[in-house]
Amino acid sequence: MTHKIIDEKQACGPTRVHKPVLVAEVLHYLDPQPKRVYLDVTFGTGGHTRAILEQEPTCRVIAMDWDNVVLDEFGIPMQEEFGDRLTLIWGNFALLYKILKKENITSVDGILADFGTSQIQLMDRPGFSMFKDTPLDMRMSPPHQQVTAAHLLNKASEEKLREIFWQLGEEREAKHIVRAIAEARKKKWILTTAQLVKIVESVVPRNKKSKIHPATKVFQALRLYVNRELNNITAFLPLALSTLTPKGRLVCISFHSLEDRLVKTFFKEQSDKNIVNLLTPRVITGTKEEIAMNASARSAKLRAVEKI
Repeated sequence: MTHKIIDEKQACGPTRVHKPVLVAEVLHYLDPQPKRVYLDVTFGTGGHTRAILEQEPTCRVIAMDWDNVVLDEFGIPMQEEFGDRLTLIWGNFALLYKILKKENITSVDGILADFGTSQIQLMDRPGFSMFKDTPLDMRMSPPHQQVTAAHLLNKASEEKLREIFWQLGEEREAKHIVRAIAEARKKKWILTTAQLVKIVESVVPRNKKSKIHPATKVFQALRLYVNRELNNITAFLPLALSTLTPKGRLVCISFHSLEDRLVKTFFKEQSDKNIVNLLTPRVITGTKEEIAMNASARSAKLRAVEKI
């Protein structure tokens, strides 16, 4: 079973640039048509939204994100560029029905969801990066969330932490890491990324030959849990399908094997019920050329369906 691995040294570079993954593939499977309306539920820094708007100059895009900071920084300038062809909405895609109802949007012709964490979030949001000493927050949208990674690490039982690290991070050393965390928090609360990294490294020494930091899977698991990412995807998929017009397309990009499994299973179930046609009988991954240019693409997996 594979897992999402991000080379955070690249993510923490000097420029605020996030390269969207599988852009050509997104455009191929979403297939933007004239004067149709498309929904990008994970706007991020707007790379996919821009590609859709430029691909079909008469279509419209409704772009959502539950990170209001990226919407303000990247969405507003793009809205000034594309005018009324771009609508920005702050919200979590797990609440898609409620959000669209509030905006009086009954249906769209295509939906894109990229479940990955952007490089901007890795650089800027407290707790996301192992290479910056910041508070262990990890919330993608603090106004929507109460529980931080620090609260979880210091309050959760050892059994719960082992479950999180093993199930969401596929961390083989979960038992020993949790034991070290339990001993450390007896002396003082674990409040920063540097503290957590030091604890993990005391159990799993860093291998200089490996590009992957020993704390990668622990950080990944905490992020997935704090933001309820798998639960959000499970809630989103049926809502997205019900929002599509006939012949409308749903395109999903996953990075973690658990995310991809949810998408794959849902699409197969809907195909078996003759509700959708599978556009990707096999998962679509990045080309060697793209992966060489964009490390984030190496674990990206795209699946798409068309509503019957």
